[in-house]
Amino acid sequence: MVTGQQIRKLMKELGEGRALSAASARSGMSENTGRKYRREGGLAAREPRRYRTRKDPFEAVWPEIEKLLEQAPGLEAQSVFEALRQRGDVSFGDGQVRTLQRRMKRWRARHGPEKEVMFPQEHRPGEAGQSDFTEMNELVVTIGGERFDHLLYHFVLPFSNWETARICFTESFESLVAGLQGALWEMGRVPRKHRTDNLSAATHELREGGRSFNERYTSVLRHYGIEADRNTPGRGHENGDVEQGHHRLKRALEQALLLRGRRDFESRTAYEAFLKKVIEARNRGRLSKFSEELDRMQELPRTRLAEYRVERVLVGPFSTLRAGCNTYSVPSPLMGEQVEARLYPERVEVIYAGERVCEMERLRGKGGARIDYRHVIFSLVKKPGAFARYRYREALFPTVTFRRAYDTLSALLGERADVEYVRILHLASTTRESQVEQVLAELMGRGELKGYGAVRELVREEAPSVPTCQIAAVDLRAYDLCLEGGVQ
Repeated sequence: MVTGQQIRKLMKELGEGRALSAASARSGMSENTGRKYRREGGLAAREPRRYRTRKDPFEAVWPEIEKLLEQAPGLEAQSVFEALRQRGDVSFGDGQVRTLQRRMKRWRARHGPEKEVMFPQEHRPGEAGQSDFTEMNELVVTIGGERFDHLLYHFVLPFSNWETARICFTESFESLVAGLQGALWEMGRVPRKHRTDNLSAATHELREGGRSFNERYTSVLRHYGIEADRNTPGRGHENGDVEQGHHRLKRALEQALLLRGRRDFESRTAYEAFLKKVIEARNRGRLSKFSEELDRMQELPRTRLAEYRVERVLVGPFSTLRAGCNTYSVPSPLMGEQVEARLYPERVEVIYAGERVCEMERLRGKGGARIDYRHVIFSLVKKPGAFARYRYREALFPTVTFRRAYDTLSALLGERADVEYVRILHLASTTRESQVEQVLAELMGRGELKGYGAVRELVREEAPSVPTCQIAAVDLRAYDLCLEGGVQ
């Protein structure tokens, strides 16, 4: 088949004075074909063909195929073709499946079932914001050489396409609240509506089916005077602006990383600065429409909400508590006491009697455990036999060096290694872990790690430094003025 490009090439060659035979050869067609297109004016001669050049191989069986399509519109041409080839009264070659695909495609366009029509929406300035979480692992960002798997909470204003984003690690309620509040306070104003998909952090399943907004989420929106909105389950296009925003933001970040020449960052702070710079560059062209949105939005309330969830829990006999479906160790004096666990997006604070007693990194997922050996070591050193089968024993190796030291002692001392290692760990908790680790590395390097005694000899005890405080004398004349009404 002669293409339009070949015909244009032919007419150009003829226009430059070349003979018909040479022009046709240079255009990849025969001289007779070239003569036809020259006579009829080039592309004007290429009228669409309205007739078949060969007999339709499926003409005899088409009524059967049509009935199948009416009964099951989802049938694919390959399935129908294979079913026909299993019959003995017809014969088809491998290459004829493409003919059947084209014919079925034309039939569906004329007689197929109704398709879902999308309706473009008119966005009004300042009316709504959309947000969602999106996974960023495809960018393969690393921090200090280690892979940084994370999500983004992404907020978009559909009218202006102004956007902002915040790094998070789970689609938790705390991450949702922190991201939403961050977006609102960055804008300095509040839209009338906020649309999400059916996040488990914002909705809960109803007994009679479907999902509804939960009280925690609606209480946050009431504080800001925002109307809750969500898309229909399974119809992500109804939250289309932020969904399309995910794709475009990731593409912009990918291009920025390619220009940067490397994907490794020295710290999370450096990566956050990079992310902020890319988003600010994308928002510059939206400032005119964004200003129009701000003029029509509501004012912020006077205060932000706390970005944590509170769970009141009892510290058990293992010196642990369970919060957010995970287990955390706490100082042993708290055993048997009721404490308040504050679950932030990335950390957990433990509050007792109004004071913060400890803080730890929040675990992701469910069923995990974060044990600080300092919380249990004072009991374990009295009962070293518990070490061998302790459920969270792996948490008692704070670094790889400590693990190697235990393996070295096990090879040398057998079961006695448990006692020696627990005493070394107790030493690390009462002095400095880094110093004990350094001594262990030195002894193993010289092949002289025999037990606790060798380590204890090399670890220096350091007296705690007490800062010098100087308190200036108090001038009581200011107080006298207050009594006399001299100071307002």
